[in-house]
Amino acid sequence: MALFALQLKFTDQDRRMEVRPAHRDYLAELYDAGKLHAAGPFGDQSGALLIYDVADEAELREILADDPYTAADVYEIVTLQEWLKLFPSA
Repeated sequence: MALFALQLKFTDQDRRMEVRPAHRDYLAELYDAGKLHAAGPFGDQSGALLIYDVADEAELREILADDPYTAADVYEIVTLQEWLKLFPSA
């Protein structure tokens, strides 16, 4: 498994707020399944940072394709990179 950091920039705040409950339910499912390590919006609500625990980038792209935020077209990907966790150590 590999950790991936995803930084998003929100592009449509009104539509995002409509879809947010479904998005958060989806994230909760991913967390329970061990696929989501951490997630949350930035303080100014301009975007978010999510850390996924997946086999590879292809699996992450599949997860993103199923996210309600993707279907609603409310974000742009700023950064998607494999992330090496240093602290706390596992």
